[in-house]
Amino acid sequence: MNITRFAQSCFLVEAKEKRILIDPGYLQFTDSLLTNEWKNVDAIFVTHKHADHCHVPAIQQLFAQGAMCYASKEVANEYPEISPKIVKEGDIVTLGKLRIEVVKAVHGYIPEFKGAKEIHENIGFIVDDGKTRVYHTSDSVCFDHEYTCDILLAPVSNHGIVMGPWEAARFAQDVGATVTIPMHYDHPKHPVDKDEVKKEFDAVGATCKFLAINETYRLE
Repeated sequence: MNITRFAQSCFLVEAKEKRILIDPGYLQFTDSLLTNEWKNVDAIFVTHKHADHCHVPAIQQLFAQGAMCYASKEVANEYPEISPKIVKEGDIVTLGKLRIEVVKAVHGYIPEFKGAKEIHENIGFIVDDGKTRVYHTSDSVCFDHEYTCDILLAPVSNHGIVMGPWEAARFAQDVGATVTIPMHYDHPKHPVDKDEVKKEFDAVGATCKFLAINETYRLE
């Protein structure tokens, strides 16, 4: 399995001869991604409707190239032009030998979100190839759950919207992750001190690994 990070919360997961793109957003997007790194994507999974996770023009292009798209009903209502297959918490999507679990996510609220920007339906995804479980939490704060994973993709930028370093480290413990790859820190309005993140993970004996954009974490 290969996990490649792109801006904000976007990851390409390659396993069992499938290529899954999660949360392709507008931040640092270039058209070259569509013909290079994101070429031949089998499926796109969108956690929620915010544009840093759901860049409609890119998804339309990938859909035209043959990629399937899976998203919540709220995303489908907001962007009918991407024609996603609607999924909800508890659903299972099977792609060849891959199993993708649709799981709960709780998006934080700030006053700026009141109205059209507020998220009422947010979901995460666990990609399972039978050997490794990769859990993309979406933009989420901590919540009670029974999920487990090997690799955790978790936000660390706080600001009332998602987990901060302290919460993410403890969430990593809770799910039993061997490695956490931090995400959701590329927006200039939500800067992150990487040393602080590593300090919080070290404090609880958890491992975090920052990836540069377009850097791949490879598992045997």
